[in-house]
Amino acid sequence: MTNNDIVQKLWNLCDVLRDDGINYSDYVTELVLLLFIKMVHENTEAGTLKKHPLPEGCRWTDINDKSGINLLNDYKRILLSLSTGKDADGILVHEDPLISAIYADAQTRLREPRHLEQMIKTLDQIDWFSAAKDGLGDLYEGLLEKNASETKSGAGQYFTPRTLINSMVRCINPQIGEVIQDPAAGTAGFLVAADQYMREQTDDYMDLSAKDAEFQKDKAFVGVELVPNTRRLALMNCLLHGMEGDDEGVVHLGNTLSEEFGNRLRPADVILANPPFGTAKGGDKSVTREFTHKTSNKQLGFLQHIYRNLKPGGRAAVVLPDNVLFEAGVGTDVRRDLMNKCNLHTILRLPTGIFYAQGVKTNVLFFTKGSVKDKHQQENCTENVWVYDLRINMPSFGKRTPFCDEYLAPFEAVYGDKADGTSARSEGEYSFGAEEIAVDKEAAVENRNVDEKLLHSRWRCFSRDWIANTKGDSLDITWLKNKDSIDAADLPEPSVLALEAKEELQAALSELDGLLAALEGTK
Repeated sequence: MTNNDIVQKLWNLCDVLRDDGINYSDYVTELVLLLFIKMVHENTEAGTLKKHPLPEGCRWTDINDKSGINLLNDYKRILLSLSTGKDADGILVHEDPLISAIYADAQTRLREPRHLEQMIKTLDQIDWFSAAKDGLGDLYEGLLEKNASETKSGAGQYFTPRTLINSMVRCINPQIGEVIQDPAAGTAGFLVAADQYMREQTDDYMDLSAKDAEFQKDKAFVGVELVPNTRRLALMNCLLHGMEGDDEGVVHLGNTLSEEFGNRLRPADVILANPPFGTAKGGDKSVTREFTHKTSNKQLGFLQHIYRNLKPGGRAAVVLPDNVLFEAGVGTDVRRDLMNKCNLHTILRLPTGIFYAQGVKTNVLFFTKGSVKDKHQQENCTENVWVYDLRINMPSFGKRTPFCDEYLAPFEAVYGDKADGTSARSEGEYSFGAEEIAVDKEAAVENRNVDEKLLHSRWRCFSRDWIANTKGDSLDITWLKNKDSIDAADLPEPSVLALEAKEELQAALSELDGLLAALEGTK
């Protein structure tokens, strides 16, 4: 069985949950409470986990041969013990804060013992040996992605496609000994990908000294997640990938945009993030930090946190919606501050349809915090911004046309080997039939007089002076035009268009009159 086969088999268990009256949005939470116990068992049996993290009496072997009401009651007891560290009589069962965090307030909503029996039987029938070859952590992530792709679950808001995550990680190139942060961690996709990337460079950390290996396991990664159930998924994801973190785990429960929590986060060498979309409204107090530029826009708040929280010379790659690039007022102030304090060297304009929140237009901003002799440079860090347009004239991505590595490979090639964006670059790269891309003539004039060839390229460079003087510090920079769009310059005069529309309407009315007459004649 492939991981995809197993993911589908696991997802089919949701039909069992639905029969027990469990809502669609709770499917994965209910499923993973049981699945995690099974995966820990399989990882321990395979030797992936040197020590069984679950206490005796709370393991897979304590429930998989039981049935009826005794099974359901024992399962409820296990969840309580894992959550509180004590059994129903108050006797201490475990003192592992990470397990307590994973199972915090965990309760099953299953009411029928037969449904729990069916789930356990299905999990025991899966070919876990095949799954273990690809890594149970990857299987777990596949389940999270499946949940995100099902729009009814509402989970897509916190899931970033793995293809994009991996590309961002390769560009940023995290290194051993660096602190890597995600202030809006979701299910910890960025942190897990960064960890796997560095494991591949170091033979699964076997090449490291004991001190460096310990740092990677416990201190290298830190995430923050606001939603308890999402954090639960993230902690499970990290533990199944061998990432333990501190006493609270890799992903802490908290609000990065709050004054009391956000300011406690230690500076990071690398920040990878896809902050949640939306604006705080009404009684929403999610943005309470005293940022330099006060805002209720969550993305602008996260962006300020990220460039403030980077160490001098630190690197960031952040997914942000279009409005952050052009919003006036505070938005302009934040962009100007960003370009002063950091070298905003690259913007990747992403195609639509790759996120499960349909219609969202997004970009990835790559920047490096300014430094002079390891001190923070406060002004004029950005000299040029390179823009790669991967949005215009791209396929319509979805289940039939998945967004995969081949679409990002040309961007990674022109990005260069240097993670801080200082590799030698040149304009004029072609890709995806770019020779057929139409040019927006007005945008071309606005952008500046350049070689005609460059106007058809997806890869362009714009100076900081040009962005300030021509765009008013807007970063919504476009120069290509959709090949299916109609050029207004080629349209007839408005009076001609109006006359044609009138004639077409009159012809339609005449046909309707004839149809009504024919219908009356049949009465």
